[in-house]
Amino acid sequence: MPQIAQLAATYSSQIFWLLLTFGLLFFVVGLGMVPKIQSTVDSRNAKIADDLARAKAAFARADEIEEDYRARENASRAAAQALVAEAKAKAAKDSEKQVATADKKIAARIAEAEEAIKASSARALAELEAVSAEAAQDMVAKISGGEISREAALQAVKVALAHG
Repeated sequence: MPQIAQLAATYSSQIFWLLLTFGLLFFVVGLGMVPKIQSTVDSRNAKIADDLARAKAAFARADEIEEDYRARENASRAAAQALVAEAKAKAAKDSEKQVATADKKIAARIAEAEEAIKASSARALAELEAVSAEAAQDMVAKISGGEISREAALQAVKVALAHG
């Protein structure tokens, strides 16, 4: 087989070119391209780490701001509730004062009305006694033909009203 016999003659030249090609590739790729790629990967990793650190710091600051907001909100809510309670208490006091004043006015008007009713009742009773006395005088005059005095008729009407 001539191909196998030829192998021994070209074997050393093929190994030489193989080593030369791999050596050239090693220097070009290993020493030229790999450091650039490595620096790009390192800078990317550094940027990612820096971004993560800034995000964590921003998150922590946001938590602090939220906590401050919650504290101010709770303080404001407590102050508002205190103002509402104070306003309710003041309104209740004012309302009680107004009710007490109105009660006094109403009690005074009721007392005046009761006095007016008593006075009217007394006048009506006096008029009733006078009318009854006149009627009694007229009846005595018509029935018996005699006359009685006004004072006697008033006395008889008062006695009849007191018993009846």
